[in-house]
Amino acid sequence: MNDDRIPIVNKELPTQGDAMVAGVDPIDYINQQLQDILKPPDTEDYLAEFLAIQNEHPKNIGFFGTRNMGFMHQQLIEVLSYAMVLTGNHIFTSGATGTNAAVIRGALRAENPDLLTVVLPQSFSCQPQESQELLQNVQNIIEMPENDDISLMEASRICNRDIISRVQQIICFAFHDSNLLLETCREAHAETKIVTLFYLD
Repeated sequence: MNDDRIPIVNKELPTQGDAMVAGVDPIDYINQQLQDILKPPDTEDYLAEFLAIQNEHPKNIGFFGTRNMGFMHQQLIEVLSYAMVLTGNHIFTSGATGTNAAVIRGALRAENPDLLTVVLPQSFSCQPQESQELLQNVQNIIEMPENDDISLMEASRICNRDIISRVQQIICFAFHDSNLLLETCREAHAETKIVTLFYLD
């Protein structure tokens, strides 16, 4: 899909292989890349809206993303979520593995449970065991049992729309062929939300 079809701020994240090629410690590389994300070059303003998170009043922020990602990307997302909660932002996400799990882990590390809300596409009992174990530590959980009898794809679409309705800004981590996530970004933009999209490929 052509990026021009989604008029939003976007940036490609590095891969774990990039750290190996650079010959640096993966953790140091993660920290450096996080700094790069939060401080764009002077000649570019592709993250100007994203940086407004840090410079204005705290916001309700929705995190979306793929279930399939490497360790380094999960660490980046976890640190970003942690930083967002520390600065007083309320994080909304869903309960899947991958991006959502990283967001939840980071938010929980900030030790402010009131600033994390997890919206599930179906009942708690429909979630994978791994997700259920992590969600045991979450104080604010919204379930959608009315979606138990429909496909997970459609339930996820409804869930994403619910999250969009609760936030001022969304941050999304996707591949170029992540159709549902890109659809979510377009819908959020259509509702005049601030949208920041990070590509993982």
